[in-house]
Amino acid sequence: MPKKYRIFYSYAFLDPGAKREIRRKVLKALAIPGYQVPFASREMPVARGWGTGGLQLTLSLVGPRDVVKVIDQGADDSVNAANLRRFIAQVSGAKTTWDALEATLIQSRHRIPEERLREGQVLILQVPIPEPLRYVEPSEVRARELHALGDYTPLWVDLFEEHLTRARSRKGAAYPVLVHGRYVMDPSPIPRFDLAKLHMAQHITLFGAGREKRLYAVPPYTRVEPLTFTDRPFEVEAIQGRCRRTGVNHVFLNAIPQEDGRVEYEVSDGGYMEKLLRGLPPGPLFTEVSRGG
Repeated sequence: MPKKYRIFYSYAFLDPGAKREIRRKVLKALAIPGYQVPFASREMPVARGWGTGGLQLTLSLVGPRDVVKVIDQGADDSVNAANLRRFIAQVSGAKTTWDALEATLIQSRHRIPEERLREGQVLILQVPIPEPLRYVEPSEVRARELHALGDYTPLWVDLFEEHLTRARSRKGAAYPVLVHGRYVMDPSPIPRFDLAKLHMAQHITLFGAGREKRLYAVPPYTRVEPLTFTDRPFEVEAIQGRCRRTGVNHVFLNAIPQEDGRVEYEVSDGGYMEKLLRGLPPGPLFTEVSRGG
């Protein structure tokens, strides 16, 4: 390409002012666990709704010595994950990996890796709708007031009606959680199976909603408890079978319908399954399930 047509970007694509603002907002979010912090969401070279919030967090924090892992619904090889990973590597020079334990920054869409993350690692979750009260209180102003008052009565009433009419909650992904005993938070559309991985975790978890211009965080060693009633214990998804490739059933499995009507299963976490298939020893798993309270 002729020199006059070349376009030069700042390191990691975002300009220094944008990265500085996002980093400051991340510090505020870490200081107030579960609190939604507004930020000036920038235009990115991907469409809104395809992870712009998580991508802005990643590009604001990444450095040339970082190792980046990008997953989409547990898969490292999906089109969205591969393209985001390639873009982050091109604009930052950071190394990339499929190994969750090797990565320093993990950007994910709707899954948390099976292997237990350690101190110093940062998990960044893409969020489509950050407001947990959206479906019970459509007014954004009123929702802000309820958060300020710590009044989550509409959400509790909604959960009660679900148990009353269906004997269980219909909420699968994005099940609301109470963070540090104060703010109710939307954990992004991760399955209920993954909620226990946020409770007292050693790593930092950041949530970015680019379209809604909100970010929030869960610092290390913070209580994250699903909203549930004392006489209705919190339940995760039932694992009905075993992975057709590895034979395991102790991790989250994707159901794969077959043409003959049967349903087969595969390990959702692509990096973890790759280790099992290659005979490599995986790290410790998240095994305890939080029952809330």
